[in-house]
Amino acid sequence: MEFTQAFLAEAVEILNKLDVAAIEKTVDILVQTREQGGRLFMLGVGGSAANASHAVNDFRKIVGIETYAPTDNVSELTARTNDEGWASVFRAWLEGSHLNAKDCIFVFSVGGGNLEKNVSPNLVLALQLAKEVGAKIVGVVGRDGGYTAQVADACVIIPTIDAEHITPHTEAFQSVVAHLLVTHPRLKVVQTKWESVR
Repeated sequence: MEFTQAFLAEAVEILNKLDVAAIEKTVDILVQTREQGGRLFMLGVGGSAANASHAVNDFRKIVGIETYAPTDNVSELTARTNDEGWASVFRAWLEGSHLNAKDCIFVFSVGGGNLEKNVSPNLVLALQLAKEVGAKIVGVVGRDGGYTAQVADACVIIPTIDAEHITPHTEAFQSVVAHLLVTHPRLKVVQTKWESVR
């Protein structure tokens, strides 16, 4: 009982500390991406990859942005990992997709990527490509945001309340923020099913 109450209290504190301005800036960038006919590429590893896959569905169906996640194609992902290495897998995938200045990279990550510590180097190399071609970068990340927070045009950092619960809270709130975004009146263009059933 005590753990459950504490964990839920942490979640409430995170909600109260989320950076509303960073979320609204993310909305601005996503609106711009859609208006200029750009594509949205969702990047994540582990639980964040699952959140990225879910977000692909919602941004395509509800928001009307052409959206993809390289982790959704396990054959290509594993072929590139096997043949070229894990660090370059997202960058190579994005190069094959002809990433350009109209597009946007959306990162879900607990740490945001760190080359020096060799944590999520695939995110770092992908973001370096985005900077090279002039694509926008947004993210929902934990801890201090890592490389993603350093280079993003807008980045929502999930506040750390308890250092023992960074990963579960970050991955949970990635989903909360993603659902906020696809429900935002400036982004939502298609009514969700249960809200349309009276």
